[in-house]
Amino acid sequence: MPEPTTRALPAAGTHGGDGPAVARALGLDPSDLLDLSQNLNPFAADVSALVTRHLNTLGHYPDDGPATRLLAQALDVDPTRLLLTNGGSEAIALLIAEYGGQVLGEPEFALHPRSNHGPVWRSNPHSPTGRLAGAEEHADIWDEAFHALATGRWTAGRAGLVVGSLTKTFACPGLRLGYVLVEDPVDLVRVRRHQPHWSTSALSLAVLPDLLGSADLPSWSAQISDARDDLVALLRGYDLEVTHGAAPWVLVDRPALREALAPHGALVRDCTSFGMPGVARIAVPHPEQLGRLDRALALALDPPAT
Repeated sequence: MPEPTTRALPAAGTHGGDGPAVARALGLDPSDLLDLSQNLNPFAADVSALVTRHLNTLGHYPDDGPATRLLAQALDVDPTRLLLTNGGSEAIALLIAEYGGQVLGEPEFALHPRSNHGPVWRSNPHSPTGRLAGAEEHADIWDEAFHALATGRWTAGRAGLVVGSLTKTFACPGLRLGYVLVEDPVDLVRVRRHQPHWSTSALSLAVLPDLLGSADLPSWSAQISDARDDLVALLRGYDLEVTHGAAPWVLVDRPALREALAPHGALVRDCTSFGMPGVARIAVPHPEQLGRLDRALALALDPPAT
């Protein structure tokens, strides 16, 4: 556990995951900061061990054909309906470029378009509440970045366009792997024209078979559910007001929780960017990390007498 620091905490980023910047600002070793501001699969295999097998691909231009066919097989869809992208953010940007769109209510994920016309976008599970969409709910474009971790299934199979994020599922945001899934291959031709050539890296494409080979979606989803229950119990033990859905995170109604915890080695996400000031989003940690959060909470919320 790092020694508490009085250095100024940087302002919260729009999307979380700013652990390295926070660690630098607080004078902490990044390994001493438990970054629960980013929502990644805590049970995924160590991607660095997989990547090192494919460093020779760095000398080649990327070819996304084989990886596309392999992912299409995993999703049980025709490859002509699938486009690999440079993370979920590029998948979203490509669909906005072609279709535009709107959200029908707030809060909703910040990268979704906010016009007053065009196709309706919705995250499923919903970001930030984590709630899965009901059978009666409809959208034209579904953002399923966390669907696999919430349900143990790659996709809900709903009508409409889909964007996905493999970097959430496999805990490798630095690799930038996402996808667009369409119903009609003609739509893929329209979307692809907005994508730069060689958008996905040769390294990320080469490691994709290893990632898919390591996948155990039903087990991961069940483990995340159990770990989320443990997280909720821990937080409520500190008299914190906690709500959650099926996603790999919980919401805590406690102003300035990010500022209180960070000097003690735990970083959570401030939800002001969602229009939810005073609310923090905490990613579900691996069970072995729960003790680190517990110690930070004890120091932050019940500091020792001086």
